[in-house]
Amino acid sequence: MQREVEVAVIGAGQAGLSAAYFLRRHFEPETGFVVLDHAPHAGGAWQFRWPTLTFETVNGVYRLPGMDVPEPDPSTPVSGVIARYFADYEREFDLRVRRPVSVAAVRSLPDKRLELVTDQGTWIARALVNATGTWERPFWPRYAGQDHFNGRQLHTAQYRGPWEFEGRRVAVVGGGISAIQHLMEIAPLAASTHWFTRREPRWRSGDFNPDRGREAVAMVEERVRRGLRPQSVISVTGVPLTPAIRAARESGVLVRSPMFDAITPEGLRWDDGRFVPVDTILWATGFRAALDHLAPLKLRGPGGGIVMDGTRVAADPRVHLVGYGPTASTVGANRAGRAAVSEIREFLGVGPAAARAGARV
Repeated sequence: MQREVEVAVIGAGQAGLSAAYFLRRHFEPETGFVVLDHAPHAGGAWQFRWPTLTFETVNGVYRLPGMDVPEPDPSTPVSGVIARYFADYEREFDLRVRRPVSVAAVRSLPDKRLELVTDQGTWIARALVNATGTWERPFWPRYAGQDHFNGRQLHTAQYRGPWEFEGRRVAVVGGGISAIQHLMEIAPLAASTHWFTRREPRWRSGDFNPDRGREAVAMVEERVRRGLRPQSVISVTGVPLTPAIRAARESGVLVRSPMFDAITPEGLRWDDGRFVPVDTILWATGFRAALDHLAPLKLRGPGGGIVMDGTRVAADPRVHLVGYGPTASTVGANRAGRAAVSEIREFLGVGPAAARAGARV
């Protein structure tokens, strides 16, 4: 089956729904635009988060355009609330998200349109908003001896709570907020915990004010403008020294060690002979942008990244990446959705007077 639309959106997380909201003002769903989502239910990556990630511990949940985000008790798990919020949002604005749909490849056609090949047929579009995020591409570093480790290895994406680490000797690898939250939860139950990072953590005191936020965004934006892979947010902003994190540092839970050189069947080894016995390695090593389906368009440059001009791919004005690089935060995702739709309207020649009948204003 082959269907034609003006604009296709891949992904229905924060960035994808934001783009769909602004598209809905000028295009009819199904005929003017379509939203394809790989996930089984509404909620983006939030639906897969571990149950101990509550509104008290999460970095922040930002409202989607046009609808307030719920504000439950701080101890409430985030995943269920935000999944319901996203589902209500899709219904309220009649976005008609199609799921589960897996996009295998996006190709360029001779007539300059784009062909989206999926497990539910083919869509032809004149422009694309890619909002696939990173959740489906967890990054696993490789170390000598890793395949012969006798214990358990898991990634943040597989983390479901601290109780499964009770009595275990646990190594947590990674310098981001997830690694720190895991350590703080696991330490009271585990036999021992060890924290490993490639670089010394950058601790940040004081409020993260708008000026610091703009500075962080500018640094990431400069990288993607040059075609380099985006930096992690934490490498730019630093780790906030909240009261809970200060207490964990003082208690000895957050004592960082440099990275090991190899993994043995029984633990971690350094070239100088040091050894730490562990039976569990939790890789809190982040994620990479899920862009494999765009490979046929050959968007990547020599630096491994994609040269960007705002949300638009510099080499292909048909393609916009939202929730990528400087727009990966929830606040940035909303702004990116608006910006992408504005540029797509200009690209397609769709001004306010050409808005589709029945579209919401």
